[in-house]
Amino acid sequence: MFTQFSPNMLKTYELCPKKFYLKYVKNISMPVNDDIFEFGKNIHALASYYLRGENIDKMENSLTERERLVWEYLKAIKYFSYEVVNTEYNLAVKLGETFFGGRLDALVKKDGEYFILDYKTGSAPKNAKFDFQTMIYILAVRAFFKTDKVNFVYIDLKNREEVKISCTPETVQEYEKRLLQTVEKINTEEVPEKKKDCRCEYLCVCH
Repeated sequence: MFTQFSPNMLKTYELCPKKFYLKYVKNISMPVNDDIFEFGKNIHALASYYLRGENIDKMENSLTERERLVWEYLKAIKYFSYEVVNTEYNLAVKLGETFFGGRLDALVKKDGEYFILDYKTGSAPKNAKFDFQTMIYILAVRAFFKTDKVNFVYIDLKNREEVKISCTPETVQEYEKRLLQTVEKINTEEVPEKKKDCRCEYLCVCH
């Protein structure tokens, strides 16, 4: 069994247990779209250096037109004026005997309230309130900083929208329950059946 579950691991399992098995149990890697990956990586790196107060003049001068338009929008959001706690930040929380965690794009703070920022070069998740990223990161920040004043903000760079989810006692209980229930379903000793409608990148090795 795994020592820690990330949001991507749980999302993958929910989409297709067979894909989870191939990717995380058998450690089979498949090619990804390099253009999409590089675009997202460049924006995330630029945001991280900027929030840390580093000189990004050379990076800005090398941006493509597409990257420049996205970066100008991101740089102007109100959260980038808040106090920076950390960027590209690894954080985890323990529920029962299981750890859940991952890397936050950025964590900022204003008037004692924490805001987890997540940049999406695609769209924000449809059910953002109960996305695994939302649940894990809110619980992790809440536990580490010992405060209920925690918010998760999806910054949808594609549609130029923001989706904010705030921590409440009710959501905390629901998040803990959902995470533990998902993990209970995962059995790495058995080879699961793939979902009939799954047409992911593992199709060519999925039997």
